[in-house]
Amino acid sequence: MTQPGLSTAEPVVATRTLKRQLGFFDSAMIVVGVMIGSGIFIVPANMARVLGSPGWLLLAWVFAGVLTVSAALSFGELSSMMPGAGGMYLYLSEAYSPLWGFLYGWTFFTVIQTGTIAAVGVAFARFSGVLFPWISERNYLLGPVKLSEHYAISLSSAQMVALVAILLLTGTNALGLKYGKWVQNLFTVTKIAALGALIVAGFTIGRSSAAVHENFAQMFVTRSGSAAPEMVGALGILVAVCVAQSGSLFSADSWHNVTFAAEEVRDPRRVLPRALILGSVLVIVLYLAANVAYLSTLSFGEIQGAAHDRVATAMLEKIFPSVGGRLMALAIMISTFGCINSLILAGARAYYAMARDGLFVPAAAKLNKANVPGASLAMQAVWAGMLVLLTTYSATAGYGNLYSDLLDYVISAALIFYVLTIAAVVVLRWKRPLAERPYRTFGYPVTPGFYVLGASAIVVCLFVFRPATTWPGLGIVACGAPVYFLIRRRKR
Repeated sequence: MTQPGLSTAEPVVATRTLKRQLGFFDSAMIVVGVMIGSGIFIVPANMARVLGSPGWLLLAWVFAGVLTVSAALSFGELSSMMPGAGGMYLYLSEAYSPLWGFLYGWTFFTVIQTGTIAAVGVAFARFSGVLFPWISERNYLLGPVKLSEHYAISLSSAQMVALVAILLLTGTNALGLKYGKWVQNLFTVTKIAALGALIVAGFTIGRSSAAVHENFAQMFVTRSGSAAPEMVGALGILVAVCVAQSGSLFSADSWHNVTFAAEEVRDPRRVLPRALILGSVLVIVLYLAANVAYLSTLSFGEIQGAAHDRVATAMLEKIFPSVGGRLMALAIMISTFGCINSLILAGARAYYAMARDGLFVPAAAKLNKANVPGASLAMQAVWAGMLVLLTTYSATAGYGNLYSDLLDYVISAALIFYVLTIAAVVVLRWKRPLAERPYRTFGYPVTPGFYVLGASAIVVCLFVFRPATTWPGLGIVACGAPVYFLIRRRKR
């Protein structure tokens, strides 16, 4: 039996060590910064179409919030028990086997983290195009070159801006943790202030008596013209809420990323649980307030029909008709830039932990002169950049983004890994009852049990009602199994 934080694989010896330079504020800012991207400004539109009423929209966000906070409360115990680099990779390896840790790490590198970096990078570029029209996904510097019937590679001005943002922030983080956390803290504080200002504007100068009456007088009445599925009884409502969670949970995702950098946190057994819990609670409160602000300013039909799903932009344009769109674009640029930095900083530590255990490219286990995993940062940037450049093609939809499809495919698989990780709290209580746990999950076993049941229900609904974008995700995960066994065979 291995000790917490260790693997049965032969480790790669590192010549330098990570430095503990992250305090509570820094850690909390990583939690908040990686959660707030562009989702809260966009996904309420699709959720409104799926759910069909303001009441169910708000309850869906409440459900997502309770799930997220339950997960953070449970992760606090795992992070205090195993304060090593690697986060979920480490927890899954220790609770189940190195295979499960590797499958998560494989999916994390190939799709989850790098795909999210690519997606948020292009979101940054898209909203930059509001201020600078030459930045567009149709303004090609290198026209689409078909690689096969369904895939191509291209370089538009928007893709170029996304690449520059990724490379710039990768370079900043490669200079040392103090530079990465400085960028993180600055942009996270700024985005919190911007989101707070948006909420205040919706509650005050943007408040519409007509919208408030329409949205709150009959909150659970399905609006005409809604694309919501027919809700028959409790089961129908449950299905609709679960399907809608793909948007809200994506907006509140990645809160656990700070655990990948646990070895660089001062007093991690005490700081990490506090940062996870307080950071996730702050974001969920802001998200709920933002949705109430939307409903206080816009009619439900305006939310459902917002151009390009940009609900926040529609709200600000209604409040400030001449400059609202530009103000919102600037706010989202700040938010997404900070989010990219969080993802880059945290993700590289996961591959570093895997490489130390002999389950990733050996160079990723090496630290540069600034005592950060420079090679791991570079590999992450290269793959994320490839996902930015690669596009899909179909005769009906034309050219699209490959990473968007991959993210749709993997969301259910990611939820399965979350369920397994939260269940690991119970598994490790049984396997290692005497292990040191400076923090124990509040409300155990109800808290982890609620998350496991709630997230499992969402996974089942997604597999049943959205099979085209869920079953392929399992294929991506399964592709990691032969890679794992090949690595182990070569090592033997």
